[in-house]
Amino acid sequence: MHRLLERQIRRNFGSIEQVPDNWRVFIAAVDEAYLKADSDKAMVERSLDIMSEELNQRNASLSREKDEQAVLIARLEQAHNQLLQSEKMASIGQLAAGVAHEINNPIGYVNSNLSTLGKYAKDLLEMMGVYEQAETQLPPETRGTVAASRKRLDMEYLKTDIQDILGETQEGIGRVKKIVQDLKDFSHADDGKFSFANLHQGIDSTLNIAANEVRYKADVVTEYGSIPEVECIQSQLNQVFMNLVVNAAHAMGDTRRGTIFVRSGMCSNENVWVEVADDGCGIAPENMDKIFDPFFTTKPVGKGTGLGLSLSYGMVQKHHGHITVSSEPGKGTCFRVTLPVRQPAA
Repeated sequence: MHRLLERQIRRNFGSIEQVPDNWRVFIAAVDEAYLKADSDKAMVERSLDIMSEELNQRNASLSREKDEQAVLIARLEQAHNQLLQSEKMASIGQLAAGVAHEINNPIGYVNSNLSTLGKYAKDLLEMMGVYEQAETQLPPETRGTVAASRKRLDMEYLKTDIQDILGETQEGIGRVKKIVQDLKDFSHADDGKFSFANLHQGIDSTLNIAANEVRYKADVVTEYGSIPEVECIQSQLNQVFMNLVVNAAHAMGDTRRGTIFVRSGMCSNENVWVEVADDGCGIAPENMDKIFDPFFTTKPVGKGTGLGLSLSYGMVQKHHGHITVSSEPGKGTCFRVTLPVRQPAA
């Protein structure tokens, strides 16, 4: 018998042997539900552990490859750096899509089992209601025994708690599914070809992926305007937005919590813009002309490669757009990315 159910029985009945016979079928069903839930949970945890281990191994492999490539990248011109980054993002996109698919499989049958379990619980509660209506036909002595048992078991609480537990579990599964979908949206494995995409959807998935990097440093405020879908390579623009948001978070320092604003709008019938602004430390005037240079960084050694903004600049140029920056030391920085709605004809 499940330890949680056994604990409740001992608390209310004293021992398993003292459980009334007319409760044993219900208790057996609840016990089966507990054990099934534990089994499903264990299966999900095992699957996630396996996926996490594989992801760690692949990330370690990618990290080693990145270190090996860094020596070569340092000797190449900016255009070649952009090409390598595009290839790396494509491989990460394929990896993320594969991992997301593998996680979705166990999540799918756990979600299905939860729905079935919810139906079973509903049926059991309905049957309990029938039993309660039938109590009036029982002999007074038996009615008293049933009422005492109901009170000891705190059946009203159990009926409510079963629904709450199922609801919380369903909500947890929903959150995992949302994380997986955000991972797929952000990586968006593609073949490097342009297609029309919703920039707001890409930004939202990027913000969710970057949440752990941002949440302890700043609040994020989105102010989206009405913009059409944009012809782009979505995974590359997601990487641009990621670089800008993470840089904004790093600009907050460790002394106070700041705010990051992500805005969008139309600047003409043919162009859209996206801004990432912060109220952080700002950029020193002498660095303004260098921030898009390859390998330029003001971060401590080991905290940045100096390629993020350079590669972002190149990716935006590849989309026939441009990226500008305005900043005031001590007050904050604003990056604006301007993109054509349609790519020029070749």
